[in-house]
Amino acid sequence: MKSILWNNGWKFWKDTDSFALVWNISDKAHDVELPHDAMISEKAQENSVNGANTGFRDAECYTYVKLFECPNDWAAKTTRVVFEGVYMNAFVYLNGQFVAKSPSGYATFSADLTPFLRFGSQNELRVLLRAGAMPNSRWYSGAGIYRDVYLLQGEKCRIAENGVKIVTESAGEISVIRAEMTVENMSDSAQELQVSAAIRFKNDTVSTENTVIFVRAGEKRTVFQRIAIENARLWSDTEPNLYDMRVILQKIGENGGEIIDEAEERFGIRTVLADAKRGLLVNGTAVKLRGACVHHDSGILGAATYEDAEFRRVKILKSAGFNAIRSAHQPISQAMLRACDELGVFVMDEFSDMWNRMKSNYDYGLFFEEWWQTDVTAMVNKDFNHPSVILYSIGNEIPEIGTNGGSEYAHRIADFVRSLDASRLTTAGINGVFAASDAIGKIIADVMSGEAQSDGGGGNVNDFMTVMDSHIDKIVVHPEISARLDKACAALDVAGYNYMTARYELDAKTRKNRVIVGSETYPPDIARNWREVLKFPSVIGDFTWTGWDYIGEAGVGIPAYTAGEGGFGARFPAQLAYCGDIDLLGNRRPMSFLREIVFGLRSAPYIAVQNPRHFGETLLKTPWILSHTERSFSYADCVGKKAIVEVLQHAFSSHY
Repeated sequence: MKSILWNNGWKFWKDTDSFALVWNISDKAHDVELPHDAMISEKAQENSVNGANTGFRDAECYTYVKLFECPNDWAAKTTRVVFEGVYMNAFVYLNGQFVAKSPSGYATFSADLTPFLRFGSQNELRVLLRAGAMPNSRWYSGAGIYRDVYLLQGEKCRIAENGVKIVTESAGEISVIRAEMTVENMSDSAQELQVSAAIRFKNDTVSTENTVIFVRAGEKRTVFQRIAIENARLWSDTEPNLYDMRVILQKIGENGGEIIDEAEERFGIRTVLADAKRGLLVNGTAVKLRGACVHHDSGILGAATYEDAEFRRVKILKSAGFNAIRSAHQPISQAMLRACDELGVFVMDEFSDMWNRMKSNYDYGLFFEEWWQTDVTAMVNKDFNHPSVILYSIGNEIPEIGTNGGSEYAHRIADFVRSLDASRLTTAGINGVFAASDAIGKIIADVMSGEAQSDGGGGNVNDFMTVMDSHIDKIVVHPEISARLDKACAALDVAGYNYMTARYELDAKTRKNRVIVGSETYPPDIARNWREVLKFPSVIGDFTWTGWDYIGEAGVGIPAYTAGEGGFGARFPAQLAYCGDIDLLGNRRPMSFLREIVFGLRSAPYIAVQNPRHFGETLLKTPWILSHTERSFSYADCVGKKAIVEVLQHAFSSHY
């Protein structure tokens, strides 16, 4: 189907009447161009319902309207609209008629406009979103139509939406790809058709293939073409070679040669395997993931997703030594995927932050049971032809994943992912402490026997881990956590460990076929973590929390000297997490240079200075803070003050 970017010509206003009988355009409406984040324009305020979670910003209910002309010749076609991201509880109407909904806020979804189009006249597409029920997120979510919108149009007989899928079956001197093209015939007669595929590398056509099919009226047919390519240029993080496939659908017989539809897909030729003896193999070569967890907001741009901004982020992250991104904790944008494909960055794409146990009062947990299959399908369809995606994470810190019922869901989701795409690996970001929440009392009693016990931070997992930081190594190897991990990991190709470095050696010895990735780790622990990653083939990489700073979870990385100034108890006006290797503007912090040194990618030492204004004061640290250092030697009004200079230097060599 022909795809047209449909971001221009929208009207927007804050909706205050959910039961408006008059379906009009508010006199408060103003013109916007998508992508658009309405929440970033809401004033941050101390009495925010969301509090520090979203950087003291709240969302409301909003309406978007697009008026467009519908020519008469559209009557013979099929017309759809695709939304890459609308946060959240989106309801879509055409000319007042309901056509689609999506509660997720992060899932790509589409709507068939064909039945309710008014041909030869003006049409109104209206999107209502209900983001005013709060809290609904643990980080800054944004609100609005914050990703691209496309108009899809095709003949009644056409290549289906998401109808071209390309899989590498083998990569070598002769590489073999399998192309699957789904054709749907919604016309009133059977059709004889030819499906033609042409593969190009840059400007050279390297292979073509034609297939003739017969499709009855109202039916679908999937065509499989297996294509061999000699001396293919493979895709990897060091050589991100990309191919293009053009698929043409033609009628044969009486109207032979007539092209009725076409599609173009960009893809890479590469294989991905993992085992505990050799680790992660990309095209047969061992790779360690130097990973960054990344939230989806872009600072002052809010959640609005722009191609240039995402490309810039990925480029800066890669130049700082990262070769992998974990999308935290929602499906990554198409714009960022295109950047990762082009620049050579691996992706762990993550489905959700919750299943059937909610983490905030009005989050996706309200809809998970009814919507997870639809939304997982959307994620896989979005990712399928992107070579950068090598791992699907089915969830992050799911509290029920170590229970019988939760492990059953892990199997159901992972198996469903494999049924849609068997070419990639499944994982989940598992926090052992969180997964063993029903046994926390026993674990703490065992670990802290004879010590004064804390209240654990009031129930928030991040608060708890801050309080228990000095005991975390003993906690995560406790038998109660081990038992729950065995259940949680049974369904996965790769076990994702959040803050459980102490388990690497234990599990390498006792779970000898378990492949592990450090799916979330403390930034200051990178030297220790990376030694363990290099020591054990079964540990395939490390993903720091976090690669790029973000709005929300305010204070987790803010250096503080008085209570409430930083940490998870940070008070207004704190808005940023402040724990990224890269700050919100794209500047590298000292932690980034330490990581580059540890990775073996920088031989020169790096010098940073602790803020002299706080010399001699006690820093109230969370585990996400290295120290209060800055990339500066100039401090106003500090002449004559003492300062601590930190020299970050090479400690050991990396071979990845």
